[in-house]
Amino acid sequence: MAGVLDSVNQRTQLVGQNRLELLLFRLQGEQIYGINVFKVKEVLQCPKLTMMPKRHPVVRGVAHIRGETIPILDMGMATGQMPVPEKDVNNCFVIITEYNRKTQGFLVSGVERIVNMNWEDMHPPPKGAGKDNYLTAVTRLENKLIEVIDVEKILAEVSPTRDTVADEFIDKELAAKAIEHKVLVVDDSTVARRQIVHCMDAVGVEVVTKNDGRQALDYLRSLVADGSRIDDHLSLMISDVEMPEMDGYTLTTNCKNDPSLKDLYIMLHTSLSGVFNKAMVAKVGADDFMAKFNPDELAQRVTSVLKTIEERRQ
Repeated sequence: MAGVLDSVNQRTQLVGQNRLELLLFRLQGEQIYGINVFKVKEVLQCPKLTMMPKRHPVVRGVAHIRGETIPILDMGMATGQMPVPEKDVNNCFVIITEYNRKTQGFLVSGVERIVNMNWEDMHPPPKGAGKDNYLTAVTRLENKLIEVIDVEKILAEVSPTRDTVADEFIDKELAAKAIEHKVLVVDDSTVARRQIVHCMDAVGVEVVTKNDGRQALDYLRSLVADGSRIDDHLSLMISDVEMPEMDGYTLTTNCKNDPSLKDLYIMLHTSLSGVFNKAMVAKVGADDFMAKFNPDELAQRVTSVLKTIEERRQ
């Protein structure tokens, strides 16, 4: 299994073509789950775990891996399933991931393989799944249902992130004018959308939300269907990268290639990180990139964009 991710660096060229690769794994049962390979740093047999006092029940312990002390979360338990029995932990695998500037491992019963998928084949969870499900997308592979886990929701529950903006990062003078500005927020994670909207509320702007790139592009095109300019309707768009139907890179490319949308200021806001991701942002023509989630930094970035718009109006 150590070699399952050996060629991840070569696979990154898929990004920008509305494609992704999923690492498939199992919890305790036959259901197959997926996680974007881009989030994965390493897969290994479960190492020796050290218990932590007053730890969250989902955290099975910490492991010392390549000079880092990494919390190991029981993925099944985190998603409302049965925890891995203590006697079976040593036979499990750990998927080491990087989300929102933090590294953590997820304990899973087995790791299957990596598959190449198209975001168009990834669909939102069924509406009947309820708002408390832990999925961001579902797809089918070889007649089997693959469920993509909403890791951001898990992490928000285990280790909540502050989503309020500190007073010193709120421009009171701009806030009085900010209501004139509208921001489009595009993200398939309900947790991420809520965090960004809370932050934008502090800045004072009006917010419109969409769940994926396809919804967002349809909305943008509807705004300018009468021949109006996109900046008559929106001041900027904050978009996630990973989304079913259409990813953020493809959304950005479509906007920048459309004469009626090319002037829209686009910030890609993603839990994916790394030098390659920044290179992709430049390739597709995004105006800014920010790794999730720092409310003060996000407020500062958006405030800077709005100030530039206000200066142009004067």
